[in-house]
Amino acid sequence: MACVIVDRAIYEDGHRRDCGDLSDELAMLRRDAGSGDFLWIGLKDPTQEEFDAVDTELGLHPLAVEDAVESGGDGRQRAKVELYDDTVFVVLKPLRYIDRTSDIETGELMVFVGDRFVVTVRRGEVSPLSGIRAQIESDPERLRLGPLAVLHAVLDRVVDAYLAIDDEVATDLDQMERTVFSDARTDTRAIYRLKREVLEFRRAVVPLDEPLKMLYASPRSPVPEGELRLLLRDVADHLHAVIDHVESYDSLLSGILDAHLAQVSVQQNDDMRKISAWVAIAAVPTLIAGIFGMNFTNMPELKLTYGFPLTLLAMALVCGGLFAAFKRAGWL
Repeated sequence: MACVIVDRAIYEDGHRRDCGDLSDELAMLRRDAGSGDFLWIGLKDPTQEEFDAVDTELGLHPLAVEDAVESGGDGRQRAKVELYDDTVFVVLKPLRYIDRTSDIETGELMVFVGDRFVVTVRRGEVSPLSGIRAQIESDPERLRLGPLAVLHAVLDRVVDAYLAIDDEVATDLDQMERTVFSDARTDTRAIYRLKREVLEFRRAVVPLDEPLKMLYASPRSPVPEGELRLLLRDVADHLHAVIDHVESYDSLLSGILDAHLAQVSVQQNDDMRKISAWVAIAAVPTLIAGIFGMNFTNMPELKLTYGFPLTLLAMALVCGGLFAAFKRAGWL
């Protein structure tokens, strides 16, 4: 079990102590009905067999276990909150922004909150849990609120990561907007790539809105009235700000893409006009030279002493006149 259990501990009166046998510890905690003491187990990428060892001790709901084991961290699950008897099962989509490539990487995090226990299951390498246990352990008052305090801490960390990514995406979008409306030519693929990253951001953030609202506002919420609901409402306020921004980013990127495609069309038209103008200018000397290159005896000006320079002068004058006309028309 050491390969998948990242950490486990008992929290009594807001303070940590080492955890022994899971079933014995859980039974002891449940005998003290008036306290908020609980067990917290952290898992990473457990297989079915490995998770069964924990499930046997905790008695988790089979449907929740199936979601936790079979998801595989491939991003198929949406953010959600499910209530199974006396257990709350939460699926979250943590995100990580990669500075080098401006990509957004998605992970998967599941939290089981039950009678005197919390189980966090991390899938993949994208996880907001780094340091969160130490952070919450430094606040015994918060730990005395029970297992749901851990759920709040996890939700708060995930949404804080969304806020940080929101700032990064806003910066990328501003830079893209300046590039598109500058004289430099923009690669259409760069706009599509940023639009795809915004879509991935949106898929992680928007589905969490309703589950989070259920936790702090619904009569069915397992969270008791009081401080925890207020804390969850604060997390929801931050989430709503991110959702509003993501929706506006998507609309703005669609506008930027339309403007870019319009610019490309205008640039292509300008290029075609320039090409057409130069072809028209080049056609005049070609035509004159072609006529005087024909093998006829009775051609005008053939015996004129200055016929050749006069012909060149005529070519230059006509080409110069065409160039001036196209320049005034904005074709050149």
